[in-house]
Amino acid sequence: MNTTVPNPRKRASMMLSRVLEKKQLLEDVLDEGLKSLEPRDRALARAITSTTLRHLGILDTLIDRMLERPLPKAAMNVRNALRIGLAQVLFMEVANHAAVHDTVELIPANSKFRGLVNALLRRADRQGDKLLARMNTKRANTPDWLWQSWINAYGKENASAIAKAHQFEAPLDINVKSEATAWALKLDAVLLPTEHLRLIDAKSVPELEGFDEGEWWVQDYAASLPAKLFGDLTGKRVLDVCAAPGGKTIQLALKGGNVTALDRSAARLKRLTENMERLGLNVEVKAADATGFVPANPFDAILLDAPCSSTGTIRRHPDVAWLKTQKDVEKLAGLQARLLDAAAGQLAPGGTLVYSTCSLQPEEGEGQIAAFLARHPEFSLLPAKSEEFEGLEEVISEEGYLRALPCHYGKAENPKERGMDGFFAARLIKSS
Repeated sequence: MNTTVPNPRKRASMMLSRVLEKKQLLEDVLDEGLKSLEPRDRALARAITSTTLRHLGILDTLIDRMLERPLPKAAMNVRNALRIGLAQVLFMEVANHAAVHDTVELIPANSKFRGLVNALLRRADRQGDKLLARMNTKRANTPDWLWQSWINAYGKENASAIAKAHQFEAPLDINVKSEATAWALKLDAVLLPTEHLRLIDAKSVPELEGFDEGEWWVQDYAASLPAKLFGDLTGKRVLDVCAAPGGKTIQLALKGGNVTALDRSAARLKRLTENMERLGLNVEVKAADATGFVPANPFDAILLDAPCSSTGTIRRHPDVAWLKTQKDVEKLAGLQARLLDAAAGQLAPGGTLVYSTCSLQPEEGEGQIAAFLARHPEFSLLPAKSEEFEGLEEVISEEGYLRALPCHYGKAENPKERGMDGFFAARLIKSS
């Protein structure tokens, strides 16, 4: 093997190690992990890594079942090779002989595990469908703490449906300034309820018609829903808290609001500013910690899309399932409470506060709002109404919250057209 040529499978193994052993987010290791690779190899290395993470629980269960004795802890490179090899053989459209051969090449020639890796990958090539059929893949692919929390919150049937949705990569969703039906035709996209667009097999985003002209922006379907709770914002002073990268900021500005985009990260605000310039929108940008931000005058409307565990985004970011823990949820819930309390003081009497998170955990959603209302009797919930989300009524809970699940919008025949991120939102009114 020519070791001077960058090996996409070796890079995938390296990135997987950094995510699972060093607990780094996949998006934070991609730049270095894909550096110097040719475009085709970059795409392959990225696809192998994300596919392995998407099916990690299934792959580890399969490895453990096929092994006669457990691998030693020091042989993590061997387990990672098996993981990425099995991911290619079972879940990717890669020539299996190449997947097996090139993955085995990751194991040194003098290693006693080289023959084992070769044998297990070839067995999976022959018997993969049968091996998977014997497994509860949805349960195997979900960490225990998440599985139990979803059963407690949504019931076993919904927990199973959520886990199934996570086995499919999220499509590219975009939001348009106007003329959604016309843009659906131009981009060969599916028109979703509430006039959002879904591209099933999209090419590079900047190459798509209308991108340079600022006619649309990338935004997950569920992420677009919280801003719709405001209605017309013409002439109103609006604060977007934790605003970067700006998808919801765009929505608020298009609703006519005089928007202030607030975020503690100046680097993330740079990306937000670039997005506003591309779409030709004028918003005020402030870099500050929202918990200590005191405006000169209170705002008429506030959107708080709070930092959270992001467990609703596992379709799009499969590493989240394996990096976050219940302790993260508890820590973030404390931050969310502080942000909500700050927003309560930044809002004018009679104003509207929309709180949202991309989390499936009730502690970051329903529980958070219940605690906030107990602390702030001057606020009340204004329930979401079905007519506000025609064609998507399933995301409205009995209490009037928005509670989108990854298995919602799940009836399309093509699995690539189904689903959305998990999201929570509540609309609160401050008494006048």
